[in-house]
Amino acid sequence: MRTSPDIVAALVGVLEAKDISTAAHTWRVVLYTRALAEVFNLDPHSIDRLSFAAALHDVGKIDIPEAVLLKPGPLTDDEFRVMKAHTTLGHERLLRMGEDDEVALTLVRSHHERWDGKGYPDGLSGEGIPRVARFFAVVDSFDAMTSVRPYRKLVGPEAARLAIIELEAGMGTRYDAEAVKAFADLYRTGSLGWILEYYNDTRPMPDYGQLSDLKSVQSRHA
Repeated sequence: MRTSPDIVAALVGVLEAKDISTAAHTWRVVLYTRALAEVFNLDPHSIDRLSFAAALHDVGKIDIPEAVLLKPGPLTDDEFRVMKAHTTLGHERLLRMGEDDEVALTLVRSHHERWDGKGYPDGLSGEGIPRVARFFAVVDSFDAMTSVRPYRKLVGPEAARLAIIELEAGMGTRYDAEAVKAFADLYRTGSLGWILEYYNDTRPMPDYGQLSDLKSVQSRHA
């Protein structure tokens, strides 16, 4: 059973109610994921599966205590251990729901693995990390580095420029080099600018029902 668009929208809505910053983050990573998938000429069905998996990537944070999830300052070691559990909690939640799409299950569980094996939850490394997860890790990291956070206020073009430099510095250690190169090319050719502009943290986000019609979202900004 693959989770329906309505259920995906409902789950993301629950997470947004717990953490309002989720809204713009979800839209951006979904759209970045689609852009990256199109570079590799994936078929429309595969791109849609990746889009829903991207939307669900942080679903495990529904089960993270708000005191940790919404803490404005740095997390303690114990709090970070709790936060890291969102990967396995999300994976387990999808399994309980009857989800059997390996794309979604893999991306939710493994998007914080690192190329050098220092990620979590399973300490996978290199090509032992499923491709969908190691490519999404680049998308997710870029968005984290260009989003408003209590501990970081730099956003906009300069934040994006510095984020690309940081991603490139991590090629072959933290990140898959092929994924970084493809994403950096998208950024430098201006293909991501409309996402940064229209889906920023200061704008109201579209209704999650539109996750099922992302082609129309893209076409409005083409």
